[in-house]
Amino acid sequence: MGKIIGKVIATEKNPSTIDEFYFWTNPKLILNPFDVVKVNHINNSISYGVIEEISHITDTASFLTNYISNDFGDVNALENTHRIGMNYVRAKVIGNTDNIYIPLLNNEQVHLADANEISHALGLANMKNPILCGYLEMYNGADAEDKITLPVNMDARFLIGPEGAHLNISGISGLAAKTSYAMFLLKSIQDKCIDNSLEIDNDVAFVLFNVKGKDLLALDEPNEFESREEKEETFALYDMLGMSKEPFKNVTYYYPYSNRNIWNTYQDKGALEDQQALDKAFLYKYEYEDDKDNLDLMFASLDDPTQSTDSIINYIISNQGGFGGLTDWEDFLEEVQKRCKAGMQGDKEISVASWRKFNRIIRKSIYRNPIFGRVHGEKETRINDALKNIKKNEVHVIDIAKLNEDMQGFVFGDAVRTIYDLQLGQFATDNENYTPPSKIVIFIDELNKYASSDAPKSSPILRQVLDIAERGRSLGIILFAAEQFRSAIHDRVTGNCSTHAYGRTNAIEIAKRDYSYIPSVYKNMMTRQKQGEYIIQNPVFRSLLNIKFPKPIYKQHKQ
Repeated sequence: MGKIIGKVIATEKNPSTIDEFYFWTNPKLILNPFDVVKVNHINNSISYGVIEEISHITDTASFLTNYISNDFGDVNALENTHRIGMNYVRAKVIGNTDNIYIPLLNNEQVHLADANEISHALGLANMKNPILCGYLEMYNGADAEDKITLPVNMDARFLIGPEGAHLNISGISGLAAKTSYAMFLLKSIQDKCIDNSLEIDNDVAFVLFNVKGKDLLALDEPNEFESREEKEETFALYDMLGMSKEPFKNVTYYYPYSNRNIWNTYQDKGALEDQQALDKAFLYKYEYEDDKDNLDLMFASLDDPTQSTDSIINYIISNQGGFGGLTDWEDFLEEVQKRCKAGMQGDKEISVASWRKFNRIIRKSIYRNPIFGRVHGEKETRINDALKNIKKNEVHVIDIAKLNEDMQGFVFGDAVRTIYDLQLGQFATDNENYTPPSKIVIFIDELNKYASSDAPKSSPILRQVLDIAERGRSLGIILFAAEQFRSAIHDRVTGNCSTHAYGRTNAIEIAKRDYSYIPSVYKNMMTRQKQGEYIIQNPVFRSLLNIKFPKPIYKQHKQ
């Protein structure tokens, strides 16, 4: 039956209900929030509860009484009256073996559960389409024989569709390890797809954006652990979880085109050339004739209440004025500069001041930037051309870390727009046998740059992200996004995510409305979580889960 740790207690002020119950326990027994307990219930059924709050009380009437009984505040005094103390625990009911949900009865024994019972209680047993999302450590701090380590799977249908989709990961910079956790999940998905062991489509591809240093620029290389012990410990966890100990497969890297004057990436030149020699790295460019239609993406963060910028972009795209016969970006910049001169003929509704504002922003990104130029040779490509031929199980990493924010938005928006058009069947292909992957997972860190709650409503990138969040599941476009503060993200994005991962954050953040439904003790735990821990919410779980995940198996560059 499991170790008996206490009995249900129902009082006039704190009765048992169909949702929660209380039990007393030994003051020295170590229990933790998220631990699962079981209680015998009527008709030989068993109810399960997850611990939410642990309190300690004594028979002391007041603080003053306790102070007086210690010889009026003598810290070395022995109490004249021995105080009777106990711990009492509030637990949330999460299930019953016979679906009986009348309140638990007073004085029923409370037991620790075994691994199978915990799995059943939390909704983890017999999971269909399992995708590993970490592991639980239950009864941490109890006797060694009582501790339980349990792999945790979620149903892929509620992560990458069709039942639910999209993942949001939040947590403060550095300590929360958002990127590492996202990569753990993506590796879990790729392992399953390569083995063809998913009952749903195994036809999944991945597009990842590298936004910090060299974070994701060695995904297909094995990790260089600091010690043999660390390596063995990490490998043992991967074995326990049943995952492969190899890094990502089928990885291709796309770097912003650079020259001797401007090096647009944090990747070392030698490492980049080594990747090119293995045909797994390309330099991307933007050509005027094919990419001018995406100029609106460069102004996504700009508030445009008069829509003057929108009018200028439409003027350019429709080839009005002198923009129709241009073939390169230098001529384009010259034409824009002409419009900045007083008295210049053009669209009467667009003022010279608007052209000058447009010119300042556009030159900051384009002028003398080698990314803007013609594609030459096999080692250069356009993001659009690369992604519209993406195949299942491929991982495409697009490096934008060293670009300015306007350019980062431009590249991100271009890639997302390409993927959206691909899944809508907008591209004609020379290869009649080519079929796009049924699902494409997009990962982006620092989502607040593109889908914050205060982003301009006219932002084309915000519109794209909202489109993916609200309609991407039906097209097979899945968003895995991360940010420091969840409360800063547009409600329609977080509201459409079926899975949420909460890493370590601060007290100001958990006071926001986004965390109002989370029990207070869990919120407080978010402020002191360790690296490698997340609190996970998913529709298939009957409660929030406090999970851990192993260190990355791929090479991580030291920042």
